[in-house]
Amino acid sequence: MVIGDRYVLDDLPLGQGGMGAVYAGHDLHLDRQVAVKLLRFTSVPDEELERRFIREARILARLEHPGAPVLYDFGTHEQRLFQVMQFIQGVTVGDVVSEHGPLPVPWAAAIAAQSCAVLSAAHALSICHRDLKPTNLMLCPDGSVKVLDFGLAMLREADVAQFTRIGQILGTPAYMAPEQIQRGVSDARSDLYSLGCVLHEMLTGQPLFTGPTDYAVFEKQVKEPAPAIAGLPPKLGRVLAALLEKRPEDRPSDVNELYSLLQPFAVDLPMLPGFLTTEPSPGRMYARVLGQVLSGGDGVRTRSATRG
Repeated sequence: MVIGDRYVLDDLPLGQGGMGAVYAGHDLHLDRQVAVKLLRFTSVPDEELERRFIREARILARLEHPGAPVLYDFGTHEQRLFQVMQFIQGVTVGDVVSEHGPLPVPWAAAIAAQSCAVLSAAHALSICHRDLKPTNLMLCPDGSVKVLDFGLAMLREADVAQFTRIGQILGTPAYMAPEQIQRGVSDARSDLYSLGCVLHEMLTGQPLFTGPTDYAVFEKQVKEPAPAIAGLPPKLGRVLAALLEKRPEDRPSDVNELYSLLQPFAVDLPMLPGFLTTEPSPGRMYARVLGQVLSGGDGVRTRSATRG
């Protein structure tokens, strides 16, 4: 299939979600690989679904961070909206945990800390993700992490009523914050709770709460304390417990604080055979030197890019 007179799509999708399917494709004009997300086909127009799809594209267009996919194009093909995005090589954290089992503490902390960095950029723009989960985090061959699927992201609290049908709770039960379940509201600290659920799963190899129905999982998210993980460094255990507090005000203040708490554990990362490459990473090279420059503190001066 060719859409937009330039994007040639593979026959089978890479994956499917609530809003549509993602295909690998090739941009004939620029001769590069892309990922194309096509809105789900519905026999009757679904205005709410279309609004969410458009909103996701606008959020990606605003969110400039190496840990978020780049949006290249947006349009309509045969009355179906589509997004054209950066094609990302890698595997989801969900697949890594499924194949590897519990991750070493340094890797769980590193993945969570990188996710914090992306969320920091999003929260600075008043964007809450609202659907953080292992399948929405991509581990790339160089060890970097991409945060995917901003389809449920919220720009401000007023958006909730606009994008939630009566009687329908949007999100993934195993990773939803209690306030998201009880009142249908989310803020930056709701993302912290979801990230806590992901971190717990990376460290144990199993979802934090499970049940025979969504409502059984909802009940546990709201009422059941998160079990402690045996053998975890005590300080990391306290960080995880704080993330999984039922009341938002009892969690860390923001993702920047969480990043600082996780960073000491993201050291001496072992290899993950089959998931990482030993090839040099230009991105890591760039980030390593940048970190050294900024650590100079007051000795660093900036200059405007324009001259006048």
